[in-house]
Amino acid sequence: MKKVIVDMDGVMADVYHQLIQFEKRDTGREVELNGTVGRPELEVFPNGKKHVNEIGFFRTLPVMEGSQKAIEYLNNKYELYIVSAGMEFPNSLREKYDWLAEHFPFITWEQIVLCGSKKVVSGDVMIDDYPKNLDHFSGQGLIFTQPHNELIENETYQRVNSWEEIMEIL
Repeated sequence: MKKVIVDMDGVMADVYHQLIQFEKRDTGREVELNGTVGRPELEVFPNGKKHVNEIGFFRTLPVMEGSQKAIEYLNNKYELYIVSAGMEFPNSLREKYDWLAEHFPFITWEQIVLCGSKKVVSGDVMIDDYPKNLDHFSGQGLIFTQPHNELIENETYQRVNSWEEIMEIL
């Protein structure tokens, strides 16, 4: 059975929506998603570092459209692991676990890997929104389109724009 590794933030959880909401809450500034394409997150959201370290940020992330159905599909078909680099934001560890328990109750604790670097992760397929995580992965890489990666082209991984596309591929 193939081992499929799925990232949380920006793939299962809609981080951009949350950052837009927090930016508006704190500054009154409304960020348009289409104006963020190709720009680093901290350039678009100057308060982003503060926000991701705020208690509740990761616990209240919106679920990415289509992800619940697709993750359940993948979970029934493959050896599935949810892998998220949470060590940079220590508050996120419990919040990510609780978020998964609420929105993806069929994922067991044994399938959750909260780590520092994803360089140690191996498997057959990895779905992630950051090229840096896919660049070191030896299996098939699927890059989940987010504004920060939309302009990046790399033939070592395949671009996917939705969970529906992922289910067609896998």
